[in-house]
Amino acid sequence: MALVAPVENGKIVETASQTSVKNSTKSSNSGMDKEAFLQLLVAQMKYQDPLEPTSNTEYISQYAQFSQVEQMQNMSSSMDLQRASALVGKEVYIKTTTSSGETKLVQGKVDYVAYENNKAYLYINEQKYSIDDLDSIVDADYLDAYNKAYNFTVKLNKLPNVNGIDSTDGENIDELEKEYNKMSDYEKSFLAKDTVTSLNKYIERLKEIREAEEKAEDKDPESTEKTEGTEEA
Repeated sequence: MALVAPVENGKIVETASQTSVKNSTKSSNSGMDKEAFLQLLVAQMKYQDPLEPTSNTEYISQYAQFSQVEQMQNMSSSMDLQRASALVGKEVYIKTTTSSGETKLVQGKVDYVAYENNKAYLYINEQKYSIDDLDSIVDADYLDAYNKAYNFTVKLNKLPNVNGIDSTDGENIDELEKEYNKMSDYEKSFLAKDTVTSLNKYIERLKEIREAEEKAEDKDPESTEKTEGTEEA
């Protein structure tokens, strides 16, 4: 499988996933593990003052303190794994910071979870992110309602000014009215009041235009007869 990386100005740019993993790895490597602690303890014993040696009790106390910290770290890692596993299938936002300092939000569904080097990682669209970068968890219904309201508002804003519409805009306005009427009360709550007010103005204006056209046709039956006569000829 070919590897693809974004390039800007001739330089390879880190993806949000790569940045998240790199920061997570850097964080995990900055701590002291058991092996490093034992090496430090041996060095302390080797270079201690022979006239005032450290007592065995103090060494045991230091090791006990480290063991307690290690147990807490293991417990924290286990909780991270449980928390990450519970996110499978959930819609989440991942907050990452690029090498240039720019903050980016990545949104998507967690496909699966991996546990590497005592760290939990979330996979979204086959991209790997540290659970430390988890920003928020989004309910699927909430996200769907938000997107529906956003798309509805975009379509409404594409219409001409309400005073500048004509019958050719009728189909789009009718579709928006149908879409709005199909929304649940929960979905409608995501629409701004100004958006709903604007929709009603378009509906009323379109109604006026159609009524005016109908009256114009009723007042000019001769034009209709002439048209029909021309067609028969």
